[in-house]
Amino acid sequence: MRPQPAIAELRARIEKIEGQRRRVQSVLPFGVAEVDARLPGGGLALGALHEIAGGGNGVTDGAAAALFAAGIAARTRGRVLWCLTQADIFAPALDQAGLKPDRVYFLEARDQTGVLACMEEGLRHGGLGAVVGEVAHLSMKASRRLMLAAEGTGTVGIAVRRWRRQADSMDFGQPTAAATRWRVSALPSTPLPVPGVGRHRWLVELIRARAGESADFELEACNAQTGRLAIPAELADRPAPANDRRRRAAG
Repeated sequence: MRPQPAIAELRARIEKIEGQRRRVQSVLPFGVAEVDARLPGGGLALGALHEIAGGGNGVTDGAAAALFAAGIAARTRGRVLWCLTQADIFAPALDQAGLKPDRVYFLEARDQTGVLACMEEGLRHGGLGAVVGEVAHLSMKASRRLMLAAEGTGTVGIAVRRWRRQADSMDFGQPTAAATRWRVSALPSTPLPVPGVGRHRWLVELIRARAGESADFELEACNAQTGRLAIPAELADRPAPANDRRRRAAG
Protein backbone atom coordinates (compact mmCIF):
# COMPACT_ATOMS: atom_id res chain seq x y z
CA MET A 1 0.00 0.00 0.00
CA ARG A 2 1.36 3.38 -0.96
CA PRO A 3 1.55 6.00 1.76
CA GLN A 4 -0.84 8.91 1.52
CA PRO A 5 0.56 12.09 -0.11
CA ALA A 6 0.62 13.98 3.20
CA ILE A 7 2.59 11.19 4.92
CA ALA A 8 4.99 10.88 2.00
CA GLU A 9 5.63 14.63 2.07
CA LEU A 10 6.24 14.53 5.83
CA ARG A 11 8.73 11.70 5.43
CA ALA A 12 10.56 13.62 2.71
CA ARG A 13 10.85 16.66 4.99
CA ILE A 14 12.17 14.55 7.86
CA GLU A 15 14.75 12.90 5.59
CA LYS A 16 15.87 16.32 4.38
CA ILE A 17 16.30 17.60 7.95
CA GLU A 18 18.11 14.44 9.08
CA GLY A 19 20.29 14.57 5.98
CA GLN A 20 21.45 18.08 6.89
CA ARG A 21 22.21 16.99 10.43
CA ARG A 22 24.18 13.97 9.24
CA ARG A 23 26.45 16.29 7.29
CA VAL A 24 27.64 17.85 10.53
CA GLN A 25 29.84 14.95 11.55
CA SER A 26 33.36 16.27 11.14
CA VAL A 27 35.21 18.30 13.71
CA LEU A 28 38.25 20.54 13.63
CA PRO A 29 40.50 19.52 16.53
CA PHE A 30 42.47 22.20 18.34
CA GLY A 31 45.30 19.72 18.76
CA VAL A 32 45.32 20.39 22.51
CA ALA A 33 44.01 17.34 24.33
CA GLU A 34 42.69 19.32 27.30
CA VAL A 35 40.55 21.50 25.01
CA ASP A 36 39.40 18.81 22.58
CA ALA A 37 38.29 16.60 25.48
CA ARG A 38 35.67 19.20 26.44
CA LEU A 39 34.15 19.30 22.94
CA PRO A 40 31.70 16.73 21.52
CA GLY A 41 33.51 14.61 18.94
CA GLY A 42 36.91 15.86 20.08
CA GLY A 43 37.00 19.18 18.29
CA LEU A 44 35.16 22.22 17.01
CA ALA A 45 32.15 21.20 14.94
CA LEU A 46 32.38 21.91 11.23
CA GLY A 47 29.17 23.05 9.56
CA ALA A 48 28.24 25.08 12.62
CA LEU A 49 28.28 28.61 14.04
CA HIS A 50 30.62 29.53 16.88
CA GLU A 51 30.75 32.72 18.99
CA ILE A 52 33.91 34.41 20.26
CA ALA A 53 34.28 37.55 22.38
CA GLY A 54 37.02 39.33 24.26
CA GLY A 55 37.12 38.88 28.01
CA GLY A 56 36.85 42.61 28.55
CA ASN A 57 35.78 45.69 26.64
CA GLY A 58 39.34 46.80 25.89
CA VAL A 59 41.21 46.66 22.59
CA THR A 60 43.70 44.05 23.84
CA ASP A 61 41.09 41.43 24.69
CA GLY A 62 39.18 42.24 21.51
CA ALA A 63 42.33 41.63 19.48
CA ALA A 64 42.90 38.33 21.31
CA ALA A 65 39.39 37.21 20.34
CA ALA A 66 40.00 38.08 16.69
CA LEU A 67 43.32 36.21 16.66
CA PHE A 68 41.70 33.19 18.29
CA ALA A 69 39.16 33.22 15.44
CA ALA A 70 41.97 33.62 12.90
CA GLY A 71 43.73 30.56 14.29
CA ILE A 72 40.57 28.48 13.84
CA ALA A 73 40.08 29.78 10.30
CA ALA A 74 43.74 29.09 9.50
CA ARG A 75 43.26 25.39 10.21
CA THR A 76 40.35 25.01 7.79
CA ARG A 77 40.76 24.22 4.10
CA GLY A 78 40.06 26.83 1.46
CA ARG A 79 39.67 30.58 1.44
CA VAL A 80 38.29 32.60 4.33
CA LEU A 81 35.70 35.38 4.11
CA TRP A 82 36.09 38.02 6.83
CA CYS A 83 33.12 40.43 7.09
CA LEU A 84 33.37 43.72 9.01
CA THR A 85 32.04 47.26 9.12
CA GLN A 86 35.35 49.05 9.67
CA ALA A 87 38.53 48.15 7.81
CA ASP A 88 40.71 48.44 10.89
CA ILE A 89 41.89 44.87 11.24
CA PHE A 90 45.68 44.41 11.20
CA ALA A 91 46.36 41.77 8.54
CA PRO A 92 49.98 41.04 9.64
CA ALA A 93 48.60 40.05 13.04
CA LEU A 94 46.32 37.50 11.38
CA ASP A 95 49.38 36.20 9.54
CA GLN A 96 51.13 35.72 12.89
CA ALA A 97 48.11 33.66 13.98
CA GLY A 98 48.57 31.37 10.97
CA LEU A 99 46.02 32.93 8.61
CA LYS A 100 47.98 33.89 5.50
CA PRO A 101 46.97 37.04 3.56
CA ASP A 102 46.44 35.17 0.27
CA ARG A 103 43.70 33.09 1.88
CA VAL A 104 41.51 35.93 3.15
CA TYR A 105 38.83 37.99 1.43
CA PHE A 106 37.95 41.07 3.48
CA LEU A 107 34.43 42.40 2.94
CA GLU A 108 33.47 45.78 4.38
CA ALA A 109 29.70 46.11 4.85
CA ARG A 110 27.77 49.28 5.58
CA ASP A 111 26.36 48.06 8.90
CA GLN A 112 25.81 44.98 11.03
CA THR A 113 22.78 43.94 8.99
CA GLY A 114 25.04 43.86 5.95
CA VAL A 115 27.65 41.80 7.81
CA LEU A 116 25.06 39.19 8.79
CA ALA A 117 23.70 39.02 5.25
CA CYS A 118 27.18 38.58 3.78
CA MET A 119 28.03 35.93 6.35
CA GLU A 120 24.92 33.97 5.42
CA GLU A 121 25.69 34.18 1.71
CA GLY A 122 29.27 33.11 2.34
CA LEU A 123 28.17 30.12 4.42
CA ARG A 124 25.65 29.07 1.78
CA HIS A 125 28.28 29.31 -0.97
CA GLY A 126 29.95 26.10 0.13
CA GLY A 127 33.36 26.85 -1.34
CA LEU A 128 34.93 28.54 1.67
CA GLY A 129 36.82 27.09 4.59
CA ALA A 130 35.42 29.56 7.11
CA VAL A 131 33.29 32.69 7.28
CA VAL A 132 34.09 35.22 10.01
CA GLY A 133 31.88 38.18 10.86
CA GLU A 134 32.44 40.98 13.37
CA VAL A 135 29.11 41.85 15.01
CA ALA A 136 28.03 43.69 18.14
CA HIS A 137 24.61 42.06 18.43
CA LEU A 138 23.53 38.54 17.52
CA SER A 139 19.88 37.63 17.94
CA MET A 140 18.49 34.12 18.15
CA LYS A 141 16.83 34.57 14.75
CA ALA A 142 20.01 35.77 13.04
CA SER A 143 22.14 33.05 14.65
CA ARG A 144 19.68 30.36 13.55
CA ARG A 145 19.90 31.53 9.96
CA LEU A 146 23.69 31.40 10.11
CA MET A 147 23.62 27.99 11.77
CA LEU A 148 21.33 26.54 9.09
CA ALA A 149 23.49 28.01 6.33
CA ALA A 150 26.61 26.46 7.89
CA GLU A 151 24.94 23.08 8.34
CA GLY A 152 23.95 23.01 4.69
CA THR A 153 27.53 23.28 3.40
CA GLY A 154 29.81 22.16 6.23
CA THR A 155 31.54 25.57 6.39
CA VAL A 156 32.63 26.94 9.76
CA GLY A 157 30.88 30.16 10.80
CA ILE A 158 32.53 32.38 13.41
CA ALA A 159 30.81 35.39 14.96
CA VAL A 160 33.40 37.64 16.60
CA ARG A 161 31.50 39.83 19.05
CA ARG A 162 32.97 43.30 18.82
CA TRP A 163 31.51 46.19 20.77
CA ARG A 164 31.95 49.90 20.20
CA ARG A 165 30.22 50.77 23.48
CA GLN A 166 30.42 49.08 26.86
CA ALA A 167 26.62 48.83 27.06
CA ASP A 168 26.59 46.65 23.93
CA SER A 169 28.59 43.93 25.68
CA MET A 170 25.55 43.02 27.79
CA ASP A 171 24.09 41.37 24.69
CA PHE A 172 26.72 38.61 24.90
CA GLY A 173 24.80 36.89 27.69
CA GLN A 174 21.68 36.43 25.58
CA PRO A 175 20.99 32.95 24.15
CA THR A 176 21.90 32.20 20.52
CA ALA A 177 21.92 29.13 18.29
CA ALA A 178 25.73 28.94 18.23
CA ALA A 179 27.23 25.50 18.93
CA THR A 180 29.95 26.98 21.17
CA ARG A 181 30.58 30.27 22.90
CA TRP A 182 34.11 31.40 23.83
CA ARG A 183 35.67 34.30 25.72
CA VAL A 184 39.35 35.17 25.30
CA SER A 185 41.45 37.41 27.57
CA ALA A 186 45.08 38.45 27.22
CA LEU A 187 47.56 37.24 29.86
CA PRO A 188 51.25 38.10 30.42
CA SER A 189 53.35 36.54 27.67
CA THR A 190 55.53 33.49 28.14
CA PRO A 191 58.67 34.49 30.09
CA LEU A 192 62.00 34.27 28.28
CA PRO A 193 65.46 33.64 29.73
CA VAL A 194 66.71 36.72 27.83
CA PRO A 195 65.22 40.21 27.32
CA GLY A 196 62.32 40.19 24.88
CA VAL A 197 58.66 39.31 24.47
CA GLY A 198 57.69 35.67 24.55
CA ARG A 199 54.76 33.92 22.93
CA HIS A 200 51.47 35.55 23.82
CA ARG A 201 49.20 33.82 26.31
CA TRP A 202 45.43 33.82 26.65
CA LEU A 203 42.84 32.79 29.15
CA VAL A 204 40.39 30.92 26.91
CA GLU A 205 36.98 30.28 28.44
CA LEU A 206 34.63 27.80 26.84
CA ILE A 207 31.42 29.28 28.20
CA ARG A 208 28.98 27.07 26.37
CA ALA A 209 29.29 23.88 24.34
CA ARG A 210 26.21 22.14 23.03
CA ALA A 211 26.21 18.58 24.45
CA GLY A 212 29.63 19.27 25.98
CA GLU A 213 31.32 20.80 29.00
CA SER A 214 32.47 24.32 29.67
CA ALA A 215 35.95 24.97 31.01
CA ASP A 216 38.80 27.48 31.34
CA PHE A 217 42.24 27.08 29.79
CA GLU A 218 45.49 29.00 30.03
CA LEU A 219 47.03 28.66 26.57
CA GLU A 220 49.83 29.99 24.43
CA ALA A 221 48.45 31.94 21.47
CA CYS A 222 48.12 30.59 17.92
CA ASN A 223 51.45 30.08 16.19
CA ALA A 224 52.32 31.58 12.81
CA GLN A 225 52.90 28.26 11.05
CA THR A 226 49.63 26.40 11.62
CA GLY A 227 47.45 28.58 13.85
CA ARG A 228 47.67 26.05 16.67
CA LEU A 229 47.42 26.77 20.37
CA ALA A 230 49.61 25.14 23.01
CA ILE A 231 49.70 24.42 26.72
CA PRO A 232 52.49 26.43 28.40
CA ALA A 233 55.41 24.13 29.18
CA GLU A 234 55.33 24.73 32.93
CA LEU A 235 51.61 23.87 33.03
CA ALA A 236 51.66 20.82 30.77
CA ASP A 237 52.53 18.32 33.50
CA ARG A 238 50.72 20.06 36.35
CA PRO A 239 47.72 18.08 37.67
CA ALA A 240 44.37 19.79 37.32
CA PRO A 241 43.10 21.36 40.57
CA ALA A 242 40.31 19.50 42.36
CA ASN A 243 38.08 22.55 42.40
CA ASP A 244 38.53 23.55 38.77
CA ARG A 245 35.93 25.79 37.22
CA ARG A 246 34.42 23.34 34.79
CA ARG A 247 30.67 23.60 34.54
CA ARG A 248 28.21 21.40 32.73
CA ALA A 249 27.08 23.49 29.77
CA ALA A 250 23.45 24.01 28.91
CA GLY A 251 22.32 21.86 26.00
